[in-house]
This record gives sequence, C-alpha cells and structure tokens, in this order.
Amino acid sequence: MLKEFFVQRIKRGVVRRLTLLKVASVAREVARTESQPGGAPVVFFKASTGIDDLSWNSGFHLLTTWALRLQGIPVAYFACSSGMSKCVLGTNRDNPHKEMPCGSCVMQSKALYKGVPSKVEGQRSRVHWFGFQRDPELVSRLSTLSVSELSTFVFEDIPLGALCLPGLRWALRIHHLNDDEATRYLYREYILSAWNVAREFSDFLDQTQPRAVVVFNGQFFPEATARFIAQKRGIRVVTHEVGLQPASAYFTDGEATAYPIHIPDEFELSEAQNAKLDAYLAKRFQGDFTMAGVKFWADMKGLDGAFLQKAAQFKQIVPVFTNVIFDTSQPHANTVFEDMFDWLDLVLEAIKEHPETFFVIRAHPDELRVRKASRETVGGWVDANQATSLPNVIFVPPNETLSSYELILKSKFVMV
Repeated sequence: MLKEFFVQRIKRGVVRRLTLLKVASVAREVARTESQPGGAPVVFFKASTGIDDLSWNSGFHLLTTWALRLQGIPVAYFACSSGMSKCVLGTNRDNPHKEMPCGSCVMQSKALYKGVPSKVEGQRSRVHWFGFQRDPELVSRLSTLSVSELSTFVFEDIPLGALCLPGLRWALRIHHLNDDEATRYLYREYILSAWNVAREFSDFLDQTQPRAVVVFNGQFFPEATARFIAQKRGIRVVTHEVGLQPASAYFTDGEATAYPIHIPDEFELSEAQNAKLDAYLAKRFQGDFTMAGVKFWADMKGLDGAFLQKAAQFKQIVPVFTNVIFDTSQPHANTVFEDMFDWLDLVLEAIKEHPETFFVIRAHPDELRVRKASRETVGGWVDANQATSLPNVIFVPPNETLSSYELILKSKFVMV
C-alpha cells in the first residue's frame, strides 16, 4: 500500500511537470504572437483553484486571457507570490499551522504566465506578483475576537469577516464553526490575508485602470475581496465557474456560483436543441456525466424490488434532495433558512405530520469526494435526529448509486 502511494505520487509529479512544460510553451507562443494591444486592460485574478494540479477553472482562466490577448485586448494578471499567510486551498484543516504549499503554486502560476512581463509601460499585457505584509494594527484588533465577532468584523469599510466566511467553511468542510483556537487562528489569518489582498489589489487597480475585472468563483476570500474592491470603484466584475455541460465554463456579471440564467418567457428549444438535450439526459439518467471533470457514478442502479415494495405501502413518494453543507452554492441558498440543516429540521416536522407519505432523504454524492469529504453530513443529521426510526423515512447515503431520476419519475413532488 505504501509503495503504491509513493509510485502514484511520483507519477502525478511527473505528469504535472510535463503538463506545465507544455502550457509554458504555448504561453510563450501567445506572448510572441499576440496582437498589438489597444485600450484599457482586463484584469484577471484566480488564487483559489489549481494550486497543485492544473484545474478546469485554471484552464478556463488561461484560455480566456489568451483569447483576449490574441485579439489585441491587453490583460493584466494579478498573481499571488506567497501573498497570503493562509489561503483556502493551501489550508491543512488537520494542522492549521502547517506551512503553506506556496512553492508548487507559484511554480504553476509562473508556467501559466510565461512570457508575460512584470514591468511594462503603455498598454501591453503584464503580470503583477504580490507578496504578503502583516498589518500590526489589524493583528492587535483581531487577537481577542471570538468566531462570532470575527464573522462580522469590518475594517476600513471592508466586511473582511463576511468575505472570509464561505472560504473558511469550505476549507474546514463544515458550516457550523467551532469557537476554538484552531478555528479562530485560521479566521484571523484569512482576514489578515484578505486585507493584504485588498491593499495590493487597490494599488494594482490604480496602476492599470482596467475596463473590467474577471475573477474565479467570487466566493473565496481572495477573489471575493478583489471583487468587492473593484465594485466599490464602479468597475465591471465578471465571475466564472465550471459550466453544467462537460468541459464548459460559465461567466457572468452576477455570482457564478448561483448560475443566474435569464430565460425569456417566449423561448423555445429548436428541434436540434431538443435532440441534443434528449441525448444528454439519456446519458445523465444512466449516471454517465461529469462535473468539473469529476465522474460521480461508476454506474447507476434503478429502484429495486425491496424499495418498490416498501413504497407501495404509502400514498405517495417525496424525495428530499440535499447538498454539501459547505458548498459555495450555499450562501445563495441560505435565504429563508439559516442553513440546510435548519431546513431539514422543518422537513422532519412535515415528515411526522404526513405518515401516509414515503420520504426519501438523499445525500449528495459529493459529501464523500476524495480530499473534499464533508465533516458535517446529512447522515450525521439523520442519526442525531433518529430520522430513520420513522416508518415513512428511508435515507440514501452519498455512496449509494440509486437513480435519482427514476425516483423523481415516481414522486408526487420533489423537495430540494
């Protein structure tokens, strides 16, 4: 087992270096052939994706900037060079004081931006590498604050506590934060790092005077802070995330993690679009799909005889589909309810009031994703509330390949 671990680690390192060599080669070619630039630059910033391997979002970030530069639109890259004491992807939740993996992250960034000068005059594309400088005054003000106080902390009219909260939850894989020293330490370091990003990015905007700013995701504190600073100045900000289709990206003036899509009332799919949708759904119903390059199901099974026999005892079926509690979509979802578990508490009351209805509580498969497994799970909530002791409840865990689509077809309605 240990030998296999080291073999895979070596293979991964070799593949990564070969990939970066290829990317750097193309980056140099883009720098050599980009069109004569004109007009104000577009600023690009991503510090919360692909610090180790080249992620989908890093790829979309890079391809978009190359496309702009080849059309004569200058790009100004805002790039982290150990510019944060702690960042979201570099955090070790088991050992918060562990040194950050800045070396491998900066190595990748330098490959992505190969051939882009750091000091230029005029309208050419450029890259600005920012470092970290701790603010003694801010250190003092944060030193005695609780997690609750840190979450509402505002400094120089910037809501640093709120900007850092989604990323902290994501890094720790939980929603409800413990008020212990390890959590407070990380929260303080995130706020100090966000403040450093705010100062550096503000100076960068002064220098570049961009026409627009493009950031990854917009929920993690580095990009969220940059977005906040740019919007305060009235600068257009675009956020991006992986798209719903395989190998696709989603860009929006809104918040990419909410996927705001306006569909006109009169819109209708063409025959070709309907055929394409049918083909996509046919694959999806079999579990044959990926999101951000991740394939959740090796296979997908239908509703078996035992399930159907139990369901036949009830008047109707109602599935309850849950999410990953720390997911970056959750700030958009938590409007009526404080969080998903608060909603589930109310759902449980409805379950008890409707014994004639068969409720199927479905955990999200991403709860068990490798290296991203949730520490606050729907299964834990089910156990704590003894939900499955009720005769009209069944719990489907995240590793169960039961077909949600077949379940939906047999349902009275769906709760999400």
